Amino acid sequence: MHPQYPAHWEADVVLSDGGTAHVRPIRPDDADMLRSFYSRLSAESIYFRYFGPRPRLTDKDVVWFTNVDYDNRVALIATIGTEMVAVVRYDRVQPRDHAEVAFLVEDAHQGRGVAGVLMEHLRAAARERGIKTFIADVLPGNHRMMGLFRQAGYTAQSQFEDGVVRMTLDLSSTETALEVRLAREHRAEARSIARLLTPESVAVIGASREPGGIGQTVLRNLLAADFTGPVYPVHRHVRAVAGVRAYRSVSAIDGEVDLAVLAVPAEGVLDLVEECAEKGVKGLVVVSSGFGETGQEGRARQEELVRIARAYGMRVVGPNCLGIANTDPAVRLNATLAATLPGRGRVGFFSQSGALGTALLQRVAQRGMGISTFVSAGNRADVSGNDLLQYWEEDPATDVILLYLESIGNPRKFTRLARRISRSKPIVVVKSRGVPGGHRAPVLGLPDTALSSLFAQAGVIRVDDLVQLFDVAQLLAHQPLPAGPRVGVVGNSDALTLLAEEACAGAGLQPSPPVNLGAPAGAAEFAAALRSVLPEVDAAVAIYMPPIPGDCREVAEALLEVARESGKPVLATFQGELGMPTELRVVGGPGDDSPQRGSIPSYPAPEEAVRALAHVVRYAHWRRQPPGTVPSVEGIDTAAAREIVAAALFGEGAAGEGAALEVTDGAEREIDATALLACYGIEVWPAHVAADAEEAVAAAERIGWPVVVKSADPEDARRAGTVRIGLTEPAGVRQAYADLAALLGPGTPLAVQRMAPQPSVPTVVGVTQDRYFGGVVTFGLGEVTARLLGDQAYRLAPLTAEDAAGLVRSVRAAPLLFGEYGYQAVAVEALEELLVRVGLLADALPEVARMDLDQVLVGASGVAVLGARAVLRHVTALRPDVGPRRLS
Repeated sequence: MHPQYPAHWEADVVLSDGGTAHVRPIRPDDADMLRSFYSRLSAESIYFRYFGPRPRLTDKDVVWFTNVDYDNRVALIATIGTEMVAVVRYDRVQPRDHAEVAFLVEDAHQGRGVAGVLMEHLRAAARERGIKTFIADVLPGNHRMMGLFRQAGYTAQSQFEDGVVRMTLDLSSTETALEVRLAREHRAEARSIARLLTPESVAVIGASREPGGIGQTVLRNLLAADFTGPVYPVHRHVRAVAGVRAYRSVSAIDGEVDLAVLAVPAEGVLDLVEECAEKGVKGLVVVSSGFGETGQEGRARQEELVRIARAYGMRVVGPNCLGIANTDPAVRLNATLAATLPGRGRVGFFSQSGALGTALLQRVAQRGMGISTFVSAGNRADVSGNDLLQYWEEDPATDVILLYLESIGNPRKFTRLARRISRSKPIVVVKSRGVPGGHRAPVLGLPDTALSSLFAQAGVIRVDDLVQLFDVAQLLAHQPLPAGPRVGVVGNSDALTLLAEEACAGAGLQPSPPVNLGAPAGAAEFAAALRSVLPEVDAAVAIYMPPIPGDCREVAEALLEVARESGKPVLATFQGELGMPTELRVVGGPGDDSPQRGSIPSYPAPEEAVRALAHVVRYAHWRRQPPGTVPSVEGIDTAAAREIVAAALFGEGAAGEGAALEVTDGAEREIDATALLACYGIEVWPAHVAADAEEAVAAAERIGWPVVVKSADPEDARRAGTVRIGLTEPAGVRQAYADLAALLGPGTPLAVQRMAPQPSVPTVVGVTQDRYFGGVVTFGLGEVTARLLGDQAYRLAPLTAEDAAGLVRSVRAAPLLFGEYGYQAVAVEALEELLVRVGLLADALPEVARMDLDQVLVGASGVAVLGARAVLRHVTALRPDVGPRRLS
């Protein structure tokens, strides 16, 4: 890495057409690359950049352009392979927070979004160097450049002077600028996956004649699926594989190759990647093993694989993966090792496990549930679940998204995407608790329960195992969402209907009295019972278990007809069958035997049906809630808070930018958080430390009666019996002081604090700064039992009003705040506002590694924060989701 610029100024990026490029600052040794780049520019491009003809660059020009100080003068270039394809630069002018900016993009790469992504990175670098405004002089005819500036979301002013349009761009962060960046990211990543999943031609490299070989298996599966484009086997020593002409190398193929599947020993993969790059291949699927999962040497090989591929514009699925599939009749792609591929359906499926992928696809097929597309990422060296989320959001063929995750590469980005996508398409996740060695995955500092809370905040349906994954998926894919938790149960088995009723109650649903039709019940009885029940409920479970198996088509037709009439979800335990029984399917058009909307999923036992329904009911409830926005609250002074943090870490006058940064093992310091919280409108009640009983009495006289005497050590707040409350006169204070001194031992500091209004409920509010999730707000009740049970909930900062309300209600002991079990109802609204304020602090100040507000007493009229401590940590590098677009 060049010593004069930060490491994060280099990045791999996805362009608007789905290809990739590398962004980095220019260096003196780029002189020849710059000359070559300039020689490929058209006269028009040069004219628009320099306002006149400039057929070549002089040696003096080259030295000037390639030698910059990375402060007053910064230039960033985009490279693809070994060629420079674009450059953007700023030069600082007076006043010193202004800079002139200009860019040049090679004609062959114009329209690919190169300039836009370079401008994002240049803007970020300029802000780090104290630049606040960009100035650009543009010829009136240069509509592309003016459009770029106007569409970038910056504040722009234009004036016409001497035949030139001067544009002034405010670099301060705005909602519009953020929206533009995220929209560009979305389009680019979605297109990069579309290029992989909709190839017009596929090469299988390593397709040998040996039966059962990996390459031949992929090739035969491609042919068996009747892929709509040409398939090219590549093998150095044979002329044909599986009856298809083979080629000695990728470069020898006489047609274009969109997708290459690599099934060769790991040692030979890197050379083939470079060969694919020269051929112009757009994407790679590496099924070969021997990479990150094998140790340090394999990880280095894996990193080099990704580096080469991205440098030449290619995305990589894998390595060590099962492959990819697309059931679209216009594509019919099965570039996997799985011979059994489910039929056409409305479910997109992402699996990180290659070995497990075959079994997963078999289970989907056994259930009669189709898929739209499938991706097995293996070691997830490049293409990740986040990329697939971007693609599936736009894919009209996908209604439900299934994810089997072993790691989350960029957790904060995942929650941002999921929160948006879940509003229109449900996301169902199985997240394993371990991380395989081959994955480029962050080690999260949060407990697994926190991950579940953050999934719930984003509307993600997290299930415990693969059986539940498919149980929930088939309900979401084929039935409408329920409008509420009321469930009707109709069946011909008294025992099974009672089990269904009990399962509903246990899952938090509201069952109506079950209707038992008796064993002989047929189609007419089921239809009549369902029609009578459905108007009064939000969903129904039909249980059909005839004592003597026979022709069940009439009962199935009755269930389908009534379900269609009602417009409400209907599930079944239909003869104990699993999945989408043929009798309960609504079939698509002619020749289409895949289950469509309206098909009724069947489960072997009613408890399994109810369990799936409960997940969907909770999701539907989340989806009905407004998305919410972060409230605008008064009394926030983030600048003052940053001054406090900087002074605590580095001394007075050391306040920095306060940008969202990645936690590193820097200096730490624990502080009293009173002043920090005051910057966010949160008052911490003072506690007056007393050296003896008489000082305690004097303190009580000053602050006013009644008072409490307690340990001044925050750790003691977690112990029962360390507080004496309701003291109204000096004798009581003296006695309390003596009691606690004897209990806690000599030398334990004791403090006097004013008494909070009673009754009140003790709670604990906290902040955890996770390296990848960022600021997370925690909440729980402060009673000893709640602490012992770990009854704590989590939300990603900043919090919307809805997030704060959900956080309060998601702990198991929440009813104590709402007047249940003999408690008095308290001011929950004041508690929620406190959580919103703490969330703003957690989001704005990543240096606050941990903070505990312990305790927060919630009374009938408000909240009282009795103590607060914070641990500050020096941080130095960008968090993965902060700043301009980049591939992590």
